[in-house]
This record gives sequence, C-alpha cells and structure tokens, in this order.
Amino acid sequence: MRKIHRNALTAVILSNLAIVPGYALAQDATVPPVESGDITQLETVEVTGRRAAERAAVDDKRYADGQVDAIRSDDVGRLPDQNVAEAVRRLPGVTSVNDQGEGRYLTVRGISPELLNVTLNGQTAAAPEPDGRQVKLDDIPSSLIGAVTVSKTLTPDMDANAIAGQVNIETLSAFDRKRTFGTARAAYGYNDINSEHPFEYDGSFGTLFGTDKQFGMVLAINHSDRKLGTQNVQNTGDWIEVDGQMVPEGIDLRQYNTHRQRSGAVANFEWRPNDHTKAFLRLLYSKYEDSETRDRFGIEFDEDGISPESATAGTFTDGEAFRALRTRAENTSTFTASTGAEFRFDDSKLTLEATYSRADKRDPHRDEWGFVQEDISGSYLLGGDLYTVTPDGEAAYDASLYEPDFYEPESRKAVEDLFQLRADYLLPLEIGDGSDLQFGMKYTHRKKTNDANGEVWEYDDGDLVLADVSGSPLRSIFGGRYRFGPTIDGGAANAYFNANTGEFEEDEDGTLSTSLAADYLIKEKITAAYVMGRLRFGDLTIIPGVRVERTEGDYAANSFELGEASLDQDFNTFGKRSYTDWFPGVNFRYDVGENLVFRAAATRAIGRPNYESLAPFVEIEDAQGSEPEVTMGNPALEPLYSTNLDMSAEYYVGNRGVLAAAVFYKKIKNPIYEVTLSGQDGNFGGVDLINAEVGTWTNADEATVKGLELNAQYELSFLPSPFDGFNISGNITFVDSEASGLPSRTDAVPLINQADRVASAQLSYEKYGFSARLAYTYRSSALDEANEEDPEGDIYLDDFKQWDLKFSYAFSPRFTVFLEGSNLNDAAMRTYVGHRNRLGEKEIYGWSARMGVQLTF
Repeated sequence: MRKIHRNALTAVILSNLAIVPGYALAQDATVPPVESGDITQLETVEVTGRRAAERAAVDDKRYADGQVDAIRSDDVGRLPDQNVAEAVRRLPGVTSVNDQGEGRYLTVRGISPELLNVTLNGQTAAAPEPDGRQVKLDDIPSSLIGAVTVSKTLTPDMDANAIAGQVNIETLSAFDRKRTFGTARAAYGYNDINSEHPFEYDGSFGTLFGTDKQFGMVLAINHSDRKLGTQNVQNTGDWIEVDGQMVPEGIDLRQYNTHRQRSGAVANFEWRPNDHTKAFLRLLYSKYEDSETRDRFGIEFDEDGISPESATAGTFTDGEAFRALRTRAENTSTFTASTGAEFRFDDSKLTLEATYSRADKRDPHRDEWGFVQEDISGSYLLGGDLYTVTPDGEAAYDASLYEPDFYEPESRKAVEDLFQLRADYLLPLEIGDGSDLQFGMKYTHRKKTNDANGEVWEYDDGDLVLADVSGSPLRSIFGGRYRFGPTIDGGAANAYFNANTGEFEEDEDGTLSTSLAADYLIKEKITAAYVMGRLRFGDLTIIPGVRVERTEGDYAANSFELGEASLDQDFNTFGKRSYTDWFPGVNFRYDVGENLVFRAAATRAIGRPNYESLAPFVEIEDAQGSEPEVTMGNPALEPLYSTNLDMSAEYYVGNRGVLAAAVFYKKIKNPIYEVTLSGQDGNFGGVDLINAEVGTWTNADEATVKGLELNAQYELSFLPSPFDGFNISGNITFVDSEASGLPSRTDAVPLINQADRVASAQLSYEKYGFSARLAYTYRSSALDEANEEDPEGDIYLDDFKQWDLKFSYAFSPRFTVFLEGSNLNDAAMRTYVGHRNRLGEKEIYGWSARMGVQLTF
C-alpha cells in the first residue's frame, strides 16, 4: 500500500468513527481538508465496546482547537458510573465534590465548582442550588448522555465565566449512528452499610425516517432508586486548649437513612433536508428526589469540667447530652428546551440557537427536633483518625431523662429561569490552509429566586420526655465502635406538638432569621459578542480573538433587625451592578510530524460571585448592645478575573493511545472568602452601629494557581493473544495555590477545594466478549473552610482514595450481563482542623455492588 497523506488519513479515520456507536466529534473539533487524489480505501475494521469509546475520546482530544479531555458512552449509550460527575472525575486534573458518597460537583485543576462553566449541548446549564452557581451533576443520569468534554483552555466563542474551564454534556443524535438503534438496561444491587437493594433501569431508541432519511429522533428514559446508609462522627465545636492539651468540645454521632430517586428523559429531534441545512429541537428533563432521616446523639463538654490526664485521655463533668432528629425532603427538577438551525452557504456557515432552562429546587419540609439531658460526666480517648467519648453509667442512654429542647419546621424553594439566544457565523479566509473567521453574539437572561420559611419553637412547660415519642433504638454505628441508643419518632413528636402547642413558645427572632435572611431575587443579564480566527499555516494553527461581555445585575433581599421586623415584609434592600469586560486570547497548535502536537494558550476569564453572597440581605441582632452582630450579603463584591497561561505536549499512537503533559498558571484577582470582621462602625441596613461584629463575604487581593498535569493511555494490542485485550491509563496532576490579602490573615491561604494532587488509574481488558475494568481515584487534602484569623482553625478535607471494579460479558452482540462494585475499599470522607489528628468529622458509606443485563439492537 502506498503512503497516505496525513490529512486524508485523518478524514478517513474520522468518517469511519462516525459509525462507531456513541461517537460524535467534539464541538470545537475540526476535520483537516483532504487533498485531491490522496485518498486510499482502507480495510474496514469494526471496533466496538469500551475500546471504541476510548479511541473516540482520544480523537476528541487530538483534533480539538484547545486543550480538552473527553469521555464517551460505550456501544449501548452508557457511561460506567452512577452520574455525570462520577464519570468525569477520572479525567486528568478533575475530581468530584461528593454528597453521601456520590459525586455531585466537579473541581478542575484545583478551582472550585462555582467557577466551572457547565453547558448542555453547548448552552449554559441552569443551577438549582440556592447558594451558588455550581451545577449539580448528580441530577443528570449518565445513561442519558452521549459524551462529556472538559475544555481546559478557552476560545472566544465560549462563555468567559469559566476560570476552571468548561464541561460540555452532549446528548445523543440519531445522525451519529445513521441507523435505527435501541437499548434497554436493568440493574439490581446491594449496599453493604444498610443491606438495602438499589435498582435502576433505562432505555433508548433512535431512528432516521422520512424521505431520504432526513428526519432523526432519539428518545431515552432512566429511573434509579437507591436507599443509602451513611454514618458520621464529628466534633461538636472546635478544638480548645485545656491545661496545655488540645481537646475537642464534644462528640456528635449521626446516622443518615436516605432514599434517593432519579428519573430522566431525553427527546432529540432533527431535520436535515439537504447538505446545507440542519435544524433541531432538543428536550431534556431530569428529576431528583431525596428524602432523609438523620438521627443524632452527642455530648457537649463544659470547658470548665474538662480534666486532661495526658495528651490522649481525660475526663469531663457537667456535660450536656443531646438527641436530635432531622427529617427532610428535597425535590429538584431541571428542564431544558433548545432549538436552532445551521445553514451553509458554500463555505460559510450560520448557526442560530435559542434555549430555555428551568431549575426548580423545593424542600417541602426540613424539620428538626432536639432533646437534652444535663450533668453528664465521663471520659474521652484521643488517637488515630477518630476519638471516643464514654459517658458514665446508663443515664445518657435513658430516654426518660431527656427533655425537649427545640422544634424547628422549615421549608424552602429556589427557582432559576434561564433564557439564552446565540448566533454564530463562520466564513473562509483566503490565507493559509483552510483558515476561517468566526464571529457571533450571545444573550443570557437569568432570574434566580430563593424563598425560605421556618419556625423556631422552644419547649416552655409540660411533662414531655423523649420516652413519650421515642423511635426504634440504634444499637451502634461504625462497626460497633460507638454506642447510640434511643432515637426520636418524628411522626409521634409532630403529633404531640400539634396537640399541645401551648406547651411550646415561639422564638420570634429565630423564626424571623430563618424566614427572611435567605430570601432574595436576583436578575442578571449578560450580553456578549466575539470575533476569532482559525489561521492554519501547514502544521501551525493560530486562534486569536477577543470576547466582550456586558453584565447587568439587579438584586433584592431583606434588611431587618431582630425584634423589630415582621414576617410579611416585602424586599426592602436593593443592589445594582453593571460592568463591561474584554477577554482577549490566543491559542496555538503545532503538529510535529504524524503524532506529536504542541499547544499553548494565553486567555482571560471571569468568575461572577455566588448568589447568596451577592444578595443584599442584612440581619441585625442586639442593635442596642455593646457588641451588635450583623450578618449580611455584599452586592459590591468584585468579580474574579483570571489570566491563564497553558502549555501542553501530546504524543499519539494512532487513536489507540496518548502520552500528554501540560503546565498551567492562573493569576486570579479578587478571590472571595467568607469572613467575620470585629469592631466595625457604620450604617448597616439603615441602622447606625458601633463596634459591630459583621459576618459577610469579601474580596481578597489575588491568588495564583500553578500546576503540572501528566496523562498516559494506551492499548496493549502489540502483546500476543489473549493479552492484546489489555488497556492501561493513568493521570496525575500537581497543583499549588495561594491567596493573599484576606482580612485579619497575614499568611498565604490556599484556594477552597484545591488539592495538591489529583490522580486516577485504570486497568481494563476487552476480548472475546469479556470486558473488565479496575479503577482507582485519588485526591489529596484540600482546604474546605478558612478561619478568619488563625490557620490553626482552617478546616481541611482529608485525602480520599477509592477503588471500583466492573465486569461484563457479551453473550451476543445484543445481550450483555455485567457486575459492578463501587467503593470497594470503603473510602471515607474526613475533615480535620489545622492538624490531621484534630478530627472535624468522618463519614462512611460502605461498599456497594450491582448486577444487571443490557440489550441492544
């Protein structure tokens, strides 16, 4: 066979990959032009399953304009993990922030989730959480998507609100597969910690129809049902110094029982009447339902009653034992409808798109009961990653000795409506080899509301004790290490309150605070325009450009003084901000020979403050006292601005493997931290105060993030059979960050959620219908919360390591069975305060397994 021109070979590979199930080009990928006469017919080689998906992901990275990493669905449209966050965390430089042991948000290269731009088919995704801009990725079942691409460098056609980069989630297209297809999948499992049995099922159908197969349709559904058990032990407060020894302020044991259900549906419709016109309507709906009971038993020490006997042991007297129950329900739904068209005029292309998204988060009830018992004595023993507290005698476990302390029913609702309009135009340039010019605009209108309603009741007078409303006792948690005892029956306690309200007294200040402080209305409009070029000169591609964004924000919230306000007041404090920013940038790509690619980029990005911190609420307590307390938002917060420098080298072995190294540097202005400021004089919410203690958010001066990212992936197809079915992959990222200018701190503080090391590794095998994968993920410790004054009080997430395993066997091209194990090493979430031997909390989830079948045609 004669030598094939590189561009021609690329085009043939990409066209062949278009028939691989689940494969589609990345949004910013481009196919090099094919020179006439250089095409040679290649022998067709069918590659399916995970190996096909991995090859497609390698090509996404190779042919993208900037630095990207991707993950693809396999040949039944299924990513291997529970949700999108868990699947993407295996990519280089990416880790997940977990909830109840499941991935929820993503951190990329050490940057917090709220600074990551998450898009759905290229358009900004709605964020249901009331406090921040981070998008919950555990709401979207992984079976509903076709691919996820993480862009680590920006081009001007992308939103600038992406200091951490961009994650684009793509749903399936019928034209990707060019045939009628369908899948069905069902799984049933086991959770070790609570012996419950989760189950799930999903299905999809896609086809082309009409004259000349010009219409395409994909329909997909998913439902999962999981009952999770979580056990938690934590310090009730801080670590304090007593007689020269550091001791905790108590212990708090928690047992969570959570019922988590996910449902979702995708409907994609497309029309391609000719080679010059494409039109689409994409619909996605996801629903997340989470109900939970949380039983608590703890003992708070009286500092004066602590008597250390050594650095690791001591006794206490005059402690307070408490037992509490929280019951809650959380219902989150997200709907996205997007329509648009693409028109080609010779070598030019016009793309138009309109998108509406709505994220609706409702907590119909979030109620908590508390009972207490005084004069508890006992001993404590420190050491290792946990400590124990042992009360004397049986009093702490006697339900008849606990008296009511509080009852706090609460509900809340947060809604985000997001409208987006976008137009892009691309035309060829008569310079270089296939250069083009692209320009466009985007308009985004966001309306975000949060409404919380709660009551705070204290027990006043009566004969109620815990024994009257007790539930089933818990024997112990943490494998028998911690004795637990009596619990509260929420239904019985609520019935008693409704029948005996006169025995309770409402804490009006607590009710005001719960019902008014979190309420806000935020409207934000972003108008953007950009121009960029793709200048191709042989093996060199230069992408210069600039983006401009005009941000206009209007904010409304409540200002109130405890004891003076009323629950029915309207928003009475307002804020307004507008600013215009320019984001120049340039990306370079240089192809050295057939397999080596060098990239470099210099870009600029923005991070807008979170909703909770922008809302202009003001809460004042003890205004006439000597040290009044104020909690307030800060609508004057400056956005974060990041200057980004990136370089990488990528060596490809066909589409079967890659060796890559990247270095990155970010200089971030105005990082935001939550602080408490003492001795403040001024006017707060219309009230003049002296010597106030003010809790709010503020901008620090600047922060830097720098790091090295290494990635390797390769098919061991050169080995003799049957060992040629092995694949190996691994990546590790080293990150360092520091922020200066934090009030009351003279030291450099790391960025929140930034881990110094993030890594993952996989060993997989696929041959003769058998497939197996062993996966490992790792994250080193990361700052979770910065203390206002003392580094000794900083709270860190401890390091995290997890092992997962999956087997499957295809009895035929249509029928496959599988077995998966998750968190096989029972990895725990743990925090510590200043030093690793000072426990903040530790939470365990146990391992889980599931088995199932999948059908495809």
